[in-house]
Amino acid sequence: MPQPPSAVSRDEPVIRDRGDACPGALRLHAADDGHLARVRIPGGALTAHQAALLASAADRFGDGHLELTSRGNVQLRGLADGCGAGLAALLDAAGLLPAPGHERVRNIVATPASQDVLPLVHELDRLLCANARVTALSGRFLFALDDGRGDVAALEPDVTVLGRPGGRALVRLGAAAGAVAVAARDAPRAALLAAEYFLDAADAVGTRAWRVAELPAGHVLDDGEFAARLTAAGIDAVQVPAVDWPYCAPPPPGRHDPLCVLPPFGRLNTDQWRVLVQAAGSGGGMRITPWRTVVLPGAADPAPLEAAGLVVSADSPWRSVTACTGRPGCAKSLADVRADARALVERARGPLPVHWSGCERRCGHPRGTQWVDALATQDGYRLSVGGRTLPPRPDLAAALTAARETTSSPQSPKTQ
Repeated sequence: MPQPPSAVSRDEPVIRDRGDACPGALRLHAADDGHLARVRIPGGALTAHQAALLASAADRFGDGHLELTSRGNVQLRGLADGCGAGLAALLDAAGLLPAPGHERVRNIVATPASQDVLPLVHELDRLLCANARVTALSGRFLFALDDGRGDVAALEPDVTVLGRPGGRALVRLGAAAGAVAVAARDAPRAALLAAEYFLDAADAVGTRAWRVAELPAGHVLDDGEFAARLTAAGIDAVQVPAVDWPYCAPPPPGRHDPLCVLPPFGRLNTDQWRVLVQAAGSGGGMRITPWRTVVLPGAADPAPLEAAGLVVSADSPWRSVTACTGRPGCAKSLADVRADARALVERARGPLPVHWSGCERRCGHPRGTQWVDALATQDGYRLSVGGRTLPPRPDLAAALTAARETTSSPQSPKTQ
């Protein structure tokens, strides 16, 4: 079971000397296995029709697989040269490119088991797509709309909307201790204004910050200033100096109303994806989660999903094992991390999640929880928890099992 997040301290602010190269659906990334497209799915919400068209795109242009990301988006890999126009046309037909100039900034995660947050997701997405200023946001800037339970609020978002009783919501800037209270109906506009406030601060400091946490101390976003901006925009806002932020673990795989499905490594071939689409079609769509799972809001029979190789049991060892792309898809990787993780998934169980990384970038590592870092090096894997390197052992399975039993809570390794 994932653990609650520990306190995170900020490093010195990052000074960017280049633009953001985060991939999108129109800006493809060249990888060792072909080009990569990242399709933003605000709130992770897909209709069955949209999901079916994504499978068609993977078959027509890519390697026949779809990958779920740690922000509830979908990636297509192995894309051929010159496929950009055809891919864009297909995504546009699916309604997945409502504003091409904004497609990389539509990073919105939302509580996947809640239908109540979806209207707020759609409104925030509409506001983002209609605002020219926010095209300056990096592809890494993250909005989270949490229904109040504290699941996506734990993912280190840049702007968090946390639902509260009585039609209210709290809007949090980065990892601030406090927040600003607004009416829930005003929360999407408040989140948009928070992004504009961040862009103003980033412009003032001149370090080309991509995330709220990268702003230096003298330019940290201030709840009082934010409340004043909201008031000036006609939003009734009240500063809340300190908030007891809730935490809720991600939904485990299995039938928990709704059904949660876990594809190992968050990767599916199109046959598996179409089994999901068929299940989603009877219940009004699917929700891609930031934990690389899929929530099916409608009643779905888990048997066909399990027969397709998808995990629908909470006691599966795949529940807490993730990995970056690794070899052969990534030139920077020092190992085929997915093959190594697959070989040990049954032999190295434990309470803590483990993430296998092929290089120091640790792409896709868990957020909002303590985790075991299995980092590939020239001499094998180096294991650490909370930034503390663990003594090496000749038996990697035994070492990893011991690491997953670690109970200390120092800070997680930082990535940029």
